[in-house]
Amino acid sequence: MVTPSRITLARKRRGLTLAELSKRSELSLQSLSNYETGRTSPRTATVRRMADALDFPESFFSGPDLDELPAEGISWRARTKTPPRTLDAARAAGTLAAQLYDWIDERFRLPDADLPSLGKPDPETAAEMVRIRWGLGNAPAPNMVHLLEAHGVRVFSLAPDSVEVDAFAVWRGNVPFVFLNTMKTVERGRFDAAHELGHLVMHGSGERDCTGPEAERQANDFASALLMPAASVLGHMPAGARVDQIIEGKQIWKVSAMALTYRMHDLNLLTDWQYRSTCAELSARGYKTDEPQGMKKRETSQVLTKVFQALRSKGVRPGDVAEQLGITLDEMNKMLFGLTMTAVDGGGEPSRTGRSRGALMLVT
Repeated sequence: MVTPSRITLARKRRGLTLAELSKRSELSLQSLSNYETGRTSPRTATVRRMADALDFPESFFSGPDLDELPAEGISWRARTKTPPRTLDAARAAGTLAAQLYDWIDERFRLPDADLPSLGKPDPETAAEMVRIRWGLGNAPAPNMVHLLEAHGVRVFSLAPDSVEVDAFAVWRGNVPFVFLNTMKTVERGRFDAAHELGHLVMHGSGERDCTGPEAERQANDFASALLMPAASVLGHMPAGARVDQIIEGKQIWKVSAMALTYRMHDLNLLTDWQYRSTCAELSARGYKTDEPQGMKKRETSQVLTKVFQALRSKGVRPGDVAEQLGITLDEMNKMLFGLTMTAVDGGGEPSRTGRSRGALMLVT
């Protein structure tokens, strides 16, 4: 029996309209519409044609309804003119990643969400409260993906076809998710992770709008304060610092030169004129879109690495997991930061359902 919502999800994941899918699959537009609305059910041969056109295994379409990511709760960090179909494709990919999380959560003990409910503080105060709660003090933030995972945020990578989307975050029930674009510099990836944490902390309760210019400004200011605590920046950077000093100083907090420049201006270490001239010189040196001589090692998931290492030690291959989820291995790999899994001893203990749950211990 085919599940209509899965046809729609697969089509949106590929960024196709019904008309485009009709052309690709050589099925009539009316028939496809009927399948998606559940008015009629496709025959086996028709499911095969849809599966081939959408690059999904046939088994995917017969699974139960998926718990989709709530569209109204997503804080999109995307280009202003990003087509809706691109956002739909990213949301569909996120739903598939959430399905993988559900599969993992049945078998492993993952950290509980530990994000403070802060009411309506300003971004600077919110970032300081998170630092206090998580015991960060004024030290530079560690690996941001590991930090989020250690506090219960489920972090996945965005597929390359979602390059127009920088990142996004969403609460699905009581579980927070963050999806990161891995096509950017490492420093900008760290900022994106902190930015999305800001959305989860400040806008996740629904008391504030999580979209729009004001929400983005708040999340940017939160990320800036979280990654570059005021006391730390004031203690390390001189007022009116030269560009070379900023380029050297950014390595302390593992941020982009532009981000440190913005933070220094915000903390009155740079005048308006100094800020503008510094940004212009950094842009001329290639720092507007890149980070010359920046960090080389991308921050990736520790949880996913440990999960797949434990599975491999028990003879469960990534392809086996993808098959159980009804998706291709390539589709699943796009969620996993391009990780290469190696075998280790998984350990574990029986769960209340009788299944073995791998023992995961996070180190930040």
